[in-house]
This record gives sequence, C-alpha cells and structure tokens, in this order.
Amino acid sequence: MDILETLKTLWTGSGFYSFMVDGGWKNLVMIAVACVLLFLGIKKKFEPLLLVGIAFGCLLVNLSYFGPDSSDALYHPDLWTNFLNPEHADYHSYGAILAHGGLLDILYIGVKAGIYPSLIFMGVGAMTDFGPLISNPKSLLLGAAAQMGVFLAFFGATLLGFNGNEAASIGIIGGADGPTAIFLTTKLAPNLLGPIAIAAYSYMALIPMIQPPLMRLLTTEKERQVKMEQTRVVSKTEKIIFPIIVAMFVILLLPSTAPLIGCLMLGNLWRECGVTERLSDTVQNALMNIVTVFLGISVGATTAANSFLNLQTLFIIVLGLTAFCFSTIGGLLVGKLMYVVTGGKINPLIGSAGVSAVPMAARVAQMEGQKANPSNFLLMHAMGPNVAGVIGSAIAAGFLLAVFK
Repeated sequence: MDILETLKTLWTGSGFYSFMVDGGWKNLVMIAVACVLLFLGIKKKFEPLLLVGIAFGCLLVNLSYFGPDSSDALYHPDLWTNFLNPEHADYHSYGAILAHGGLLDILYIGVKAGIYPSLIFMGVGAMTDFGPLISNPKSLLLGAAAQMGVFLAFFGATLLGFNGNEAASIGIIGGADGPTAIFLTTKLAPNLLGPIAIAAYSYMALIPMIQPPLMRLLTTEKERQVKMEQTRVVSKTEKIIFPIIVAMFVILLLPSTAPLIGCLMLGNLWRECGVTERLSDTVQNALMNIVTVFLGISVGATTAANSFLNLQTLFIIVLGLTAFCFSTIGGLLVGKLMYVVTGGKINPLIGSAGVSAVPMAARVAQMEGQKANPSNFLLMHAMGPNVAGVIGSAIAAGFLLAVFK
C-alpha cells in the first residue's frame, strides 16, 4: 500500500470524514449543545454533579459517530432498538449488548435495568431526615398536590401526538425528580430518555429562578410573613418504624414502585437505626458518587444527534417546564388552602417545596419567607413537603408504570 492509499484510509476512517457524510452535521450541532451544557454545569453550577457527566456523555457519543453500523462507536442506538424489537430475538439479552456494544452501551445497561436510579434513591434516603414529615403528616397533602403538573403535562403531551407511554414519561418531569424521570422513561419510552433527562435536571437546577416569581404571584405579603410553630421532636422509634411502614404500604398498593420506594426507605432505615453507620456513610458518599458517574455519562449517551435533534425534543422542553410550573402552583394553592383552614398558622410558601428536589426547593421557600420576614425560619417546615414530594413522585411514577407498561 503506497503513502496515498494509507493517508486515504486514515482520512476515510476518521471522525472528521464522517461529519461530512451521512448526516454528520447533526453531530456537530450536538457537540455544540454538549459544550453549552458543560458551561451551564461548570460555570453556572446547574446540577453540576450530573449535568457535567450528561454533557460529556453527549460529547462522547457524538464525537464517536462513525455511521450506524460502526463497531468503533461508543454507543449504538440500533442495538437498543433491536433489544425491544421482537423480530430481533438475538438481541433480547444484555449478553448481546456486552458482545456487540461499545463502552457506553455497556454502562447504559445500569440505566435500562433500573439499577442506577434505584441506587440514587438509596443515597437520597440515607441523606434525608424524614423527621419533619413525621412530625407534620399534613405535609403529605402538599407533596401530593405538587404532582398536579405531572398529570397536566401528560394530557398536554397526548394532545401534541405523543402516545401514552411517551406522555407519561414527559409528565413525570413535573415531579422534579431526575432519578424517577430516568427510571420511568427507560421502562416506557427509552427513545426519549436524552431530552427528558436533560429537561428534568435543567429545571431542577433552575428552581431558584422558576419558583420565586410563582411564589410571589400566588401568595400575599401577609401570607409570606407567617411564622410557623416549631415542629415537635420526633422519637428515634418513630424514625425507625416510618420507613418500614411506608415501604410495606406503598409497595403493596403499587408493586411497580418497589425499586424506588424500597431503596429510598432502606437508605433511610440505615441512617436512622443506629447500628449501620458504616453502610449509611458508604451509601451517602462512595456509592452515591460512583453511581452518579455512571448515570450521568450513560444518560448523556442517549443524546445521539439522530434521536435528539427533532421537533419532539422541543415539545418535551416546553412540556417539562409547564409540568414543573404547575407542580409548584399545585403545592402553593393547597398551601393557601391550609393557611385558611388553620386560621393563618401555615405559611403557603412551604407548598412550593412539594416538588421533590431535595433540599433545594425547601431552601427556596426559606429564602422567600425571610425576604418577607427576616425572622422567619421555614426550612424544616418546608422539608416535610419536600420529602413528601420524593415519595409522591415515586408513587406517581409507579401509577403511570402500572397503567402503561
């Protein structure tokens, strides 16, 4: 082989050549999108622990584009399409993915099997104090009300032509719970995982920008100034019994919630029982960090240009924002109702924390309360609805999974 043939082979086998044929320009667009997401995660600190990984996964999958049949690509969407296609029985196993897939295909198995989201929930349970919810069970109503956006977005998505499975996956963005959105979408509409995950985590990061205008619009100055009484002290026994009882009741009611609710409550039980400090510490730190690494880059792998750059993605971004806003509104409206019913003892701002972005939504409620009344301390009161929102989003996902799977 002469030097010209060698150079030609190197050129036609390079990624630069592939960008010039077979729709490669779309991958260049997605590389630009990945760079924007990296900027938002690193410079603006928008959910950086996950968004940086998602953005770099997006960068990798679009840099490694060598045509749909290339064995050199890190991620092969066609393998996962065949995985779900009864006409391709040879691909109906993770063994086939291991044999034929790239690095990101292999890491994505943890997403597809529901492993990463469930382990993230275990870490959330281990890091979260359920005491505020136990001391004020009325918070469950606020957590339930904050799921309103999930179902409104679901109906909106069906009107825009999405099928039931896709509409359910889009609606769950309103729960403001990234792992739940990923878990449900991989079960019902894996083709939409990329845009749904990016929308979910982007809006979670934008909570300090999205929620305050709605809070000021829907509440009066007098309502925002309300100082709530200190919550009662919750006993150790209550904290140990609570995750056990919740797991039993919710899983019996909706068995499809078992992976999320089971891991959430197990993590919390390790935190509270007093005899598993090493396990609780491992789940909160080492395991949580490891899973976050794999989850971020795996989700980013689903943002290949051919599946991401379409009108559906734009609809998902708009519907996700609508879902998130209406979830916040639902919590605030029920908070106002509780303010009236209790004779002004409940600050409606804590209703906005019914979305399950723990603890960011509770902190935003705290900040808005202090703007109206500098002596106001709503954080622990808002944590009750916040924890209820985590449980509520998992229940909403379980309900949708039971209906559409």
